[in-house]
Amino acid sequence: MPDPTAADEVLRAPHVLEYTYTRSVGPVIGAFLTGLRQGRILGATGDEGRVVVPPAEYDPVTARPSGELVEVGPGGAVSTWAWENEPTADHPLSRPFAWALVVLDGATTGLLHVVDAGSPDAMASGMRVRPRFRPEGERRGHLLDIECFVPEESS
Repeated sequence: MPDPTAADEVLRAPHVLEYTYTRSVGPVIGAFLTGLRQGRILGATGDEGRVVVPPAEYDPVTARPSGELVEVGPGGAVSTWAWENEPTADHPLSRPFAWALVVLDGATTGLLHVVDAGSPDAMASGMRVRPRFRPEGERRGHLLDIECFVPEESS
């Protein structure tokens, strides 16, 4: 006769599902990431005078190849934002912050990043911000080489 306590036990086996891969970034995104490591932000020119940040290889409206890379910012304006009151370990900052679309000077599209403003009362659409880059020795060619954006008046 089977053991009744054994039937109540759930069999478990740990399993990790991963899709590890290496992505080639190409000349446009590669130049953007290199610029970040150097403390510069680049955008790609597109049709009708658009400047797309982060740059894309193709104009997002016409699908034609993008033009030259140009430096934008460093300052810009918040177009829209949402407050994160309880950051998790995966978030870029460990204290409350705003997720924001920042339209950098010279760009026509917004860059999604974080703003370290201290409180939601300090945030507003249209407010001017500037990037705070990680120290040179800590940059690695990643979007988080910009630690965050901060209000311009706090400089």
